[in-house]
Amino acid sequence: MNPIITARSLVKKYDGLSAVDHIDFTIHEGEVFGFLGPNGAGKTTIMKMIYCYVPPTAGQLLVNGLNVVKSPRGVKAILGVVPQEDSLDPDLTVYGNLITYSRYHEVPGAEARERANRLLEMMSLTEKRNVIIENLSGGMKRRLLIARGLINNPIILILDEPTTGLDPQARHLVWSKLKELKNSGITIILTTHYMEEADRLCDRLVMMNNGKILDKGSPVDLVRRHIGKEVLEVDYVDDALVGEIRTALGDKFTIDHYGDRVYVFTDSAHETASRLQHLNLKAVSERKASLEDVFLMLTGRTLVD
Repeated sequence: MNPIITARSLVKKYDGLSAVDHIDFTIHEGEVFGFLGPNGAGKTTIMKMIYCYVPPTAGQLLVNGLNVVKSPRGVKAILGVVPQEDSLDPDLTVYGNLITYSRYHEVPGAEARERANRLLEMMSLTEKRNVIIENLSGGMKRRLLIARGLINNPIILILDEPTTGLDPQARHLVWSKLKELKNSGITIILTTHYMEEADRLCDRLVMMNNGKILDKGSPVDLVRRHIGKEVLEVDYVDDALVGEIRTALGDKFTIDHYGDRVYVFTDSAHETASRLQHLNLKAVSERKASLEDVFLMLTGRTLVD
């Protein structure tokens, strides 16, 4: 696959604070690439540098071979951007928002109308074309924002937290539409807090914290590398019992202790549980390992404001 975005030693500082701290990544043409991390990890700052809203402090960032500092107009022309915030014009209809936005990209009138109608159909919004924005649901607004981001026929679509605040039904519909877009060959870059979203959509992703990349790879590879196949959870444990669990399992297993719960990462939760039967544990559950386990292992379970 051909690289379409490359970053080398990329840095962004605000008043001496490194929001992005010497990171490298490559995004390939036609893939869905995700940036995951807690608030303040640097995800949105990277997006803003890609679509030329803020310049890098140091390092190199190329988008389709164009330097974001030297050729911002060329970069913006090939991008579609879907911001986290609702930036739709409340005084216009659904159709009017698309047509007005097309003028910013100098799309000819007839072509703009054809694209707007096609995108409304793609995003299941045809019946809402004459509805004003305040009468749309949250999910409809997100789908319209995606349609607006596609009005200039971009080769790269950037989505910053595309389903934040949506109910499960609306979230799944947006996921379905993004999968359709992926099949069309467009490159999609997204930031998200939803591990299920990243697992379902991303071909590859990076996990970030404090402006640095902690690891990168496909969701399957990251889970296998850091967690294994399964997780054994033990509830209602104290420090003494944690010590007994560690002694019984030895150094072969990775054990994460938080609060009154222990997580044992293993390739067979059932087999691991059998090794702890003599401890008469009160509450034991077995489940498949997930991307959320990787996220919490790498970024920590403690909330940081």
